[in-house]
Amino acid sequence: MSLSIHERPSGETVIPLGPRRERLRFAQFAFTRTPSGHCTAEVSLEWDQTMYVGKATGQSSPLGDFRIAAEAALYAVQDFVKDAMHFELLGVKHVRAFDSNLLIVSVSVREHETITRLVGCYLADGDARRGAAMALLHATNRVLGNYIATF
Repeated sequence: MSLSIHERPSGETVIPLGPRRERLRFAQFAFTRTPSGHCTAEVSLEWDQTMYVGKATGQSSPLGDFRIAAEAALYAVQDFVKDAMHFELLGVKHVRAFDSNLLIVSVSVREHETITRLVGCYLADGDARRGAAMALLHATNRVLGNYIATF
């Protein structure tokens, strides 16, 4: 990859920056269920060649699996932002609409003294548990984009 350096008429040197990614990259999702009825979800997010991993475990159930998957994504996001913001998963809802599975996630984020409620949705016609993790990422997308822009 070559870098072209430009000089302005004023003599100032300008080095153009390459395209900067504005989002975390969803790298991996894993979900396992044990014979005893417990489940584990793990979500990996990548930013600037660093992996941020969230892992959640709990009792497996049709709706519980969605919550565990969303919590794993939440923990990965929290690992990325460290103490700059604090997230709380308020709820996960599975809805069947238009012959498709929708996962809707509600999240609260506290930044300084401000608390904001976020909602994300994901059309999950494949793995609905993965869809719950993606819905959480959709909910936090704008807040994380603003956070990344401050780097």
